[in-house]
Amino acid sequence: MITPIRTFLKKALLLSGITIFTTIFIIARLFQLQIYQTQQFMNQSQRNFLRYEKTTSLRGNILDTFGKIIATNRPITTLFWKGSGNQKLTEEQLTSLQEIERLTGHDLQNKVPVITQAEKFSNKVELIKDLSFDELSKIAEMFSTHPTLILETDFMRVYPYKSLASHVLGYLGSKGFEIGGKMGVERLYEHLLRGKDGLNQKILNSFGKKLSEKEVEESLAGQDITVTLDLSLQRIAETLFPPDKAGVFILMDSTTGALRVTLSRPDFDPNLFLKPIEQETWQKLQNKKPFLNRIFHSSYPPGSIFKLVTLGAALEHNIIDEDTIIHCRGLTKLRNSSFRCHKQDGHGKLTINESLAKSCNTLFYAIGRHLDINAIAEYAGHFGFGQNTGSVFDDYSGLVPNREWKQRTKGERWWLGETFSTSIGQSFLLTTPIQITRMIASIETGYLINPRILEATPLIYTPLTINHKTRMFLQNAMHGVITEGTAQILRGLKNFRIYAKTSTAQTSNLEKRDTGEKFLEHGWFVANFSYKDESPLTIVVLIENTGKARHSLIVARNFLRAYRDLIELRNTKEQKKERT
Repeated sequence: MITPIRTFLKKALLLSGITIFTTIFIIARLFQLQIYQTQQFMNQSQRNFLRYEKTTSLRGNILDTFGKIIATNRPITTLFWKGSGNQKLTEEQLTSLQEIERLTGHDLQNKVPVITQAEKFSNKVELIKDLSFDELSKIAEMFSTHPTLILETDFMRVYPYKSLASHVLGYLGSKGFEIGGKMGVERLYEHLLRGKDGLNQKILNSFGKKLSEKEVEESLAGQDITVTLDLSLQRIAETLFPPDKAGVFILMDSTTGALRVTLSRPDFDPNLFLKPIEQETWQKLQNKKPFLNRIFHSSYPPGSIFKLVTLGAALEHNIIDEDTIIHCRGLTKLRNSSFRCHKQDGHGKLTINESLAKSCNTLFYAIGRHLDINAIAEYAGHFGFGQNTGSVFDDYSGLVPNREWKQRTKGERWWLGETFSTSIGQSFLLTTPIQITRMIASIETGYLINPRILEATPLIYTPLTINHKTRMFLQNAMHGVITEGTAQILRGLKNFRIYAKTSTAQTSNLEKRDTGEKFLEHGWFVANFSYKDESPLTIVVLIENTGKARHSLIVARNFLRAYRDLIELRNTKEQKKERT
């Protein structure tokens, strides 16, 4: 009997072990399913009937200094087809599509296969995007209760003035799966303009029909930002600048650095990037190279504008004084080389003021004989050349050459003839238009101001490290450009105080000048001015490859006239407001 009992006990123990193991396994599995994987299965369950939809926040507006909108949003309404689970389109549905075609003029026949698929699987498909008001009115009236036609409204960025100040405003483009700023203010202040997207939760039945909807996260509109641009003045500059020429027009508040006008040509229409661009349109844009912001990111020889720097350096190094007289014969010899004045038969005897007013080169060649290039370069640095202006646009620093630079980059010594060329703003010297603007403004104010594009930006300035007497002399010399020099056509502007300089800057050897427009000189006009009791402003006009400064001078004259008329109009309106 012992053997059967042992066998029974072994079987009982084995059965008990199997039972215990199975029980533990079931408990562990239940724990895994009910506790550990609860959230996973809950999420899977919810995905069967819950849908989350992102609601895009309304982008902030961009306003000019007077609160006028220069970039905003407009509503766009899209017509969708929402499938109901049928295997195919009914006669009534086909009739509805034909009626939509008749009302709107849009061909929907090529979308029938896609619509049929959407109908079968209860999906949503776009029929017509950005309905006109007339189309929207007709569809809303005819199909207000249609079960499968849905109207949804979103917002699209719009630039009502098209290419106006496009390089500074920028544009929107795709950033991964989202739309964001790609250039200019739109990119720099994306964090303010964008706002915060919201989230809606929808509950659907087994056929995909929406049963309910609620807002889970509220969308927050982006902030409006106010830029320093003056829309009215910007529009005047855009109208006056030659449409077929490349160049720059800048108007800056001399004391605060607020940029009132920023024009860079060629330009572009930011609205083009709000929809897919056709290849032909994109190629035309590329050929024009319109995306270069010439204000901050192009370097040019300053030409005679730089004579202000040379003149100041010579005064402070006692190379000349205020009473120095120069005799211009039209030609200056240096060993086997000849350096000419723009007036080939010479200006005769000139004072320092007259030399600058008439843009005579002879004085500056004489200064170049006695003033080392490193001294000129150092003095250029006092005026902000060769360095960033502190703008948010991360502008180029340009180039101010000296002995060390040439040895390091060219492996050659510096020659006296190169000092001659640098003294009149040529040679290797390169500056950006915004550097020129800042430098000219400093002669008015006595400090270098950082250019500003946002009204909320604090003022940052650096004292101009030259003698007050020197600065006043330069200012008086610039006034002579108006009274007896190269900008005399501005003398007739009453109630203006203007200190100016013109410049014709070479782009190549003079021998190439007649071989094509691209070898012609750039024409500059720069000035500090104020009208009556208005704040002083700095104007810079640069027209590329125009051959002479007169074209820029005429643009500036016409602008000053329009500016005067605008100020008078604004003052009249302000007086009427005060009386009422």
